[in-house]
Amino acid sequence: MSETRTLPTTRDEAWRYADGAALAAASPEALTGWHRLDVAPGETARHIGDADAGDIDRLRVHVGAGGRYEHFALLCEGHYTRREIEVTLDEGAHFEFGGVVLGDGEATREFVTRVVHAQPDATSNQLVRAVSRDRATANFLGRVEVARDAQKTDAGQNFRAILLNEGASANAKPELEIFADDVKCAHGAAIGAMDEAAAFYMAARGLPPEVARALLIRAFIADAFGAIDDEEARDAMIGRALAAFEAGHD
Repeated sequence: MSETRTLPTTRDEAWRYADGAALAAASPEALTGWHRLDVAPGETARHIGDADAGDIDRLRVHVGAGGRYEHFALLCEGHYTRREIEVTLDEGAHFEFGGVVLGDGEATREFVTRVVHAQPDATSNQLVRAVSRDRATANFLGRVEVARDAQKTDAGQNFRAILLNEGASANAKPELEIFADDVKCAHGAAIGAMDEAAAFYMAARGLPPEVARALLIRAFIADAFGAIDDEEARDAMIGRALAAFEAGHD
């Protein structure tokens, strides 16, 4: 009984935009369990692709001094999908995150991140792009915490969403909690319709509307995967995202 009382609901701040019915139906293990990854000092680990398990997937990463962890993911399936990542950075470590959320139907899909700059000179960069249509909801909740001794922290976070029709929605909740005084931390969020001026410009030069839309969506999505240094892997992620977008409901 005590376990049931501790399960998250949409009353919890970190789950406020989640699908309440999906949470009620989920197993306690999915809601409270974590996968774990340790990146050794000076080493690099990366994840490129979808998460490995479940509609709710939670990952905790510890990056040792001078290490680097890169995570690039696409959310485009499932009625409710949540990818949650908590990263703790030691001295001089780096975290790079790029995510794309594609929403259609009545789906709710969300990235939730928490990055803890625990020691000095660590850096992090998070870039999320979302495209939502029909009555879907795309979310990004991103929290950056800078410990008192984590001087010279450099952390960036950016979320942008395109809503393709009335009824589609997106939510952003960027948070900074800073206890050090010599840091560089920034976050930004923007939600709106597709750039009609750009579409008109392209149409005026003879491009059919569907081609113009595809080019604009490709450029928008590609932002999130721009930090993938393997060109083949980067193109594969962009291609999969575009294929998923085109396969969705119009």
